Amino acid sequence: MFTGIVETTGKVIGINREGSNLIFDISCPFVHELMPGQSVLHDGVCLTVTDVYSHHYRVVAIEETLHRTNLKYWCIEYSVNLERSMPVNGRFEGHIVQGHVDTVAVCHSITDKNGSREYHFIFDEAYSDWIVEKGSICVNGVSLTVTYAGMSEFSVAIIPYTFSHTNFNQCKVKDFVNIEFDILGKYVKRMFSMRKN
Repeated sequence: MFTGIVETTGKVIGINREGSNLIFDISCPFVHELMPGQSVLHDGVCLTVTDVYSHHYRVVAIEETLHRTNLKYWCIEYSVNLERSMPVNGRFEGHIVQGHVDTVAVCHSITDKNGSREYHFIFDEAYSDWIVEKGSICVNGVSLTVTYAGMSEFSVAIIPYTFSHTNFNQCKVKDFVNIEFDILGKYVKRMFSMRKN
């Protein structure tokens, strides 16, 4: 389990295809602390570390992951938001993040709010009842509060610290981001939909 509090950013230094999978080599400051088999959140996607080298580690994204996420758009030098799984005795700073991305959204606009930035995203209307204003959402692995929720759009506010310490500082209009909706909201929605039936 993760919390959506990004530890650091890593950098994609290698991409190779193996069948329908993509293999990514990623450099990051805590590579020397990793072991094969560990789970690490990459832009909100939980991937298993398969190999660890002196200056980078390796993960594999299968076809299902590539279909649902923005990983298929990654390129060399891409900056990736990283978070290791939450320790049992750690503080719960964000919200429950599973690392199971639901869909992607596209950045529609970025507005300077003279102290923060508002990012406005467009997503598939089929997910509209999974999001609520002032609720939690995970965008590229970052735990955020929804400031506006429409039928196929939402906005979040990015404070200067988050802008500086995540890849939001590289996000541009028309970029795709990974979205994981609040797991508690998804369970509530399912319970109510089952009652209707």
